[in-house]
Amino acid sequence: MMKRLVSLVGFALLALQTNTSLAVDSYRYLHVSIETPWMIFLFLLVAVFVPWILMLVLMWRRPEQKPTDETDAATPARKLER
Repeated sequence: MMKRLVSLVGFALLALQTNTSLAVDSYRYLHVSIETPWMIFLFLLVAVFVPWILMLVLMWRRPEQKPTDETDAATPARKLER
């Protein structure tokens, strides 16, 4: 209980010390221009296509594994014949 009270008092003291004008001034760093939608588009284009390209490369580099031994490939067929 005491730990919670100390935390609450500490948070209240920190909240009283904050300068709200800093929050308003932070918007001046957001430079929105005609290039902003293009940057968002290019970022999303890369974010969507990079996983697809990676998937294709991994599929190409690691093809489907086929049995190398002929007896392994013929085993299921023998079981079906009996």
